[in-house]
Amino acid sequence: MPAMVSRGRGRRTINEINMVPFIDVMLVLLIIFMVTAPLITPSNIDLPSVGKASKQPDRVVQVVIGKDEKLELRRPGKPEETQSIHQAGLVAAVRQAQDGDDNNPVVISADRNVKYESVVKVMDALQRAGIKRVGLSVQLAP
Repeated sequence: MPAMVSRGRGRRTINEINMVPFIDVMLVLLIIFMVTAPLITPSNIDLPSVGKASKQPDRVVQVVIGKDEKLELRRPGKPEETQSIHQAGLVAAVRQAQDGDDNNPVVISADRNVKYESVVKVMDALQRAGIKRVGLSVQLAP
């Protein structure tokens, strides 16, 4: 019997990069970011001030939201007289202050330290009641 000579190539080196560990690491990082993203506290937002505002109408119903989130109503023509109101009686008080004229605008003046949620609640209540002209009071930039 002739001697068998094996020409086996032996172990061949792989010239490709194995992507499976890379994909595993990326998926773990993605999960970590997804879990921690809701826990990050939002940064403070510096809201822009208004450089030029239009002239305020003469007969304005003003809803004032104080620091303690208490509501006050100022009637048109009598800005020095304020009436304390509750959230439940807001719409009725505004309708009464408008004297049946739906074109009287309602301006919401909120303290700088009031939560945004309180302002949105007032705006939402007025909008649901069908009050058309609702605006926000702003401070002019120096």
